[in-house]
This record gives sequence, structure tokens and C-alpha cells, in this order.
Amino acid sequence: MYYKGGNMLHMIRQIINDDEKWRGILRGLSRTFRHQTVMGRQIEEYISAQAGNDFGKVFDQYLRTTQVPVFDYRIEKDTLYYRWTSAVPGFDMPVKVTLKPNELSFIQPKETWQSLPVAVKPEDFRVDRNFYVSILREQPF
Repeated sequence: MYYKGGNMLHMIRQIINDDEKWRGILRGLSRTFRHQTVMGRQIEEYISAQAGNDFGKVFDQYLRTTQVPVFDYRIEKDTLYYRWTSAVPGFDMPVKVTLKPNELSFIQPKETWQSLPVAVKPEDFRVDRNFYVSILREQPF
């Protein structure tokens, strides 16, 4: 699973959604920790602080488990039902999905079922490929 860490960093970049800020974080890591021996936790805390977003559960999921979280969903009529499974407790990473045709939007799944209106057919619903997650499409009840 050597690619898991790189994919995690790419997802964090997608969540930040600001390439200038992301480049600043990467450059800041180099400046801040230059010629030092650091612990992984220091890097995680630095990224979270500079991004203004607590990525603790993302780091826990992608660095401390072998599991890839599962985006579990179903669409009934015009409603999307969704949640995270196979994830660390409290995992609530945002993910981009198609709620409207040809448009990606952030949603914030949790471990419990949530719902949102959608304006796409089930066969046109997509999870952004920039997010390293497994996808489980359930059949409507």
C-alpha cells in the first residue's frame, strides 16, 4: 500500500481546494522543519494548522489502518442517502460527488446515514476520482 500516503496527500490538496495555499503548506514544511528530525505527528499537526482544517481522522484512516474507507450510498427517487463504512470512529472526511449533472459538490459523510436531494439519475452519480475511497452502491429499499 505504498501509494496510500501519496493518495492521502492528494486528497488533502483536493479538500483544501486552493493550490496556492497547498504549495504554501508544502514550502512551509520545508522551511519550518529544515535540518530537524521530526515525528509524523508534527507534520500532521502542521498541515492541519496551516490548512485551518483538522485532518486528524484522515491521517488516522490512511496512515494507521490498512483499510480504505467505503463511501456507501443509495439513491431513491431524488434523494441521495450516504455514509462512511470501514472507517475509523469519527471519520468525517468531505468528498466531492455529482449532485447535479456535470457538477461536483462537496458533501460531508459521517458514520450514520445522511441524505441530500440530488438532480442526477443513479447511473450518472459519481464520486470524484481524486478521492481514494472505495464505493459501495446499495440498491434502494
